[in-house]
Amino acid sequence: MYKDILLPVDLNHESSWQKALPTALEYCKAFGANLHVMTVLPDFGLPIVAGYFPKDFESKAREGADKQLHAFVADKVPSDIKVQHIVAEGTVYGEILRVAKDVGADLILMASHRPELQDYLLGPNAARVVRHANISVLVVRD
Repeated sequence: MYKDILLPVDLNHESSWQKALPTALEYCKAFGANLHVMTVLPDFGLPIVAGYFPKDFESKAREGADKQLHAFVADKVPSDIKVQHIVAEGTVYGEILRVAKDVGADLILMASHRPELQDYLLGPNAARVVRHANISVLVVRD
């Protein structure tokens, strides 16, 4: 049913993968699907933001995130599941949608926390992904 599953994770927040990862692994095993695990760095490219960081900060942040993501996958994902590691940079929901299209994902599987007041005003990333995705999205509550 599914061939390519995209799993966005925040490596600094266990709640972003604690329940979603086991679900993604079950789906991958059941359907023989590929797993695309991604994390998103904030966009440091804006001149007003970039001026506060050393010139090589962005590349070092990307390298660090890539190493963390590979270590995360090595520790949490069984070796019999085919995995692609993706480090994106920009807005979380925008990058999830872009990467889903780029890798040809047919399912986005992601965690979401219980909505709080600010979520109703601004909208959480999961809600934006669900609203704008052209493919199925499975939201796993933490």
